[in-house]
Amino acid sequence: MVLDEVWRELDGVEPLSGPDGGPLSRTVKLILDPLVVRPVQNPLCAGPIVTADGAQLLATRVHASADVLRATAAWFTLLKRVRRALRITDGNPQDLYFQRCFELATGSGAPDPLRDESVAEDTLRDVHEVAAGRTTQALKAHVTDPARARELSALIDLAWGRRPLSGAATGDHAGAVSAVLDACPGTRLEEDGDDGRHALDDLIAGRAGTHHGIALWTTEVSAHRFGLTVHPVPGPPRLGTSASTSALGLPFDRSVHERVFTVLRASTDRAELPPIHELVTTEIARSCSPWALLDESLRVAATTGAALATGLHPIGTASSPAATDTTAVRVINGRWQREAYVLQARRLTVNADAATLPDTNPLAAIAAELREPWRPYLRRLWVRLHGRDVREFSVHEPGELWDLLDGVARSVILDHRMRVKQALSAIPLADAADAPESRAS
Repeated sequence: MVLDEVWRELDGVEPLSGPDGGPLSRTVKLILDPLVVRPVQNPLCAGPIVTADGAQLLATRVHASADVLRATAAWFTLLKRVRRALRITDGNPQDLYFQRCFELATGSGAPDPLRDESVAEDTLRDVHEVAAGRTTQALKAHVTDPARARELSALIDLAWGRRPLSGAATGDHAGAVSAVLDACPGTRLEEDGDDGRHALDDLIAGRAGTHHGIALWTTEVSAHRFGLTVHPVPGPPRLGTSASTSALGLPFDRSVHERVFTVLRASTDRAELPPIHELVTTEIARSCSPWALLDESLRVAATTGAALATGLHPIGTASSPAATDTTAVRVINGRWQREAYVLQARRLTVNADAATLPDTNPLAAIAAELREPWRPYLRRLWVRLHGRDVREFSVHEPGELWDLLDGVARSVILDHRMRVKQALSAIPLADAADAPESRAS
């Protein structure tokens, strides 16, 4: 909230702002956090709750960068105008250009709308030509060619029919999963003791992730309850003929086209990716594998994340006594439950004991996610693991695993915080006054 308030004090940054005047989520993710606030170098500014000194330092850093941020906004406007003139449609402009615009603003200041058109054009060509043919248009052409589509569909049928349907793990790994979740937060909190390395190694060597992923194809472990599919059990992936970030299905329901499409959209350096045809065939193998992942360490990360996620309870009654919660669960629950938006949402409209909220309530969807927080958590975790799997970035260090699990929680909390703020701002004051505070508190 501090960052949002400071941002609203700036002028000339509308291209980097949302309809309500606050910074866009990508502005925070791509510009403010890594390039302006820099929480790693300025720990007072880190975390969802900052002290008075932290708030003052954050405001100072943002205001000190005000001119650069205004110039960044101007460069972004210019790049979008030149992009339209060049008929470029590939990629999300914010993802592709925000950091380049900040770089231009830092080195050259604000652009001249006419004189710097050539600079903008060179920047755009540099950004898009580095894709080396790995574009969403090339992907669509590849999977919609009739002859190739028949071959790829046959490959999907073959891969799905060859899925491993028997357990690949030896013994019960629940104890090792709990040991990892107890130990890995200490690697970043500088605590002495076991860091969970042996337990993590045992999980990977014992193929615990594969075993748990196989169970997701059955009713033994409900992928539907986890929020990974709308079906009782996952079905074979479709090849797909189109993809849009605004209409993506749940992770296990996404077509091969959609899965590769999201990889291309999220990549800032596509030249490092395999060619399109290889991306597609590898994705077919991946989507027919346990957890829809190929790397065992990432399957273990998903399994560990599932154990963590099912222990989260930002509102309502804990599913297990706090004394039995792992350290990871206690750390994230403690942070989440202190969130101002959670407390505010509970006071206004969220009844943790109610099965449903009125459809007209703007907080209904968020309230449902707060009652079943493992669903948004695991969806976001799978997306990150999928991206790492494509790039062959395994996870073997407990500290790296904790950064991943904790980072997903922070991302979900930030997303909820922004959505709740927008929803609350849309509630008429009379409705807010009549909200059932006594039942939600």
